[in-house]
Amino acid sequence: MVTSGYRTITIITASILGAVSVNAAGPLDAAHFTFGTGVYDFHEAKQALEFRVEYHPGWKLAWFRPFVGLSGTTKGSVYSYFGLLARVRITDRLTLIPSAAAGAYEKGNAKDLGHRLEFRTGGEISFRVYDGFRLGIAFHHISNASIGAENPGLELLVATYSVPLP
Repeated sequence: MVTSGYRTITIITASILGAVSVNAAGPLDAAHFTFGTGVYDFHEAKQALEFRVEYHPGWKLAWFRPFVGLSGTTKGSVYSYFGLLARVRITDRLTLIPSAAAGAYEKGNAKDLGHRLEFRTGGEISFRVYDGFRLGIAFHHISNASIGAENPGLELLVATYSVPLP
């Protein structure tokens, strides 16, 4: 069950990023949604499917862009997070996107990660297929950075699809 504190963090984060991103930049920096699905804890025997949605506003802070996301698994875990990413263009169509985020984790029937506050680091490589639409593959690690008594961590391997906003 999702607690009221968890809902509050999600609502406040989405509201702040949504309000600040009203003045989005040009088409190359357009705001977009990224949808993903893949394997949660993929190197363990007790895997699950993960589904995620992220909002990337069209503005940046120096080289970094903020983002906010929500993911859930077929085992009932939910992770609401916000963080910073960088878009590193390799070619006109190929982009590397390293990112780091922090957020609230509810384990459901999935792995106990040892703390409610969890950190996600990793990256994505994406290919622009048409007018800003991108397909990609992402790898992320989630852990509590040893702020909890236990810190088992987990890895995610996710296919992504990014849709630019008008």
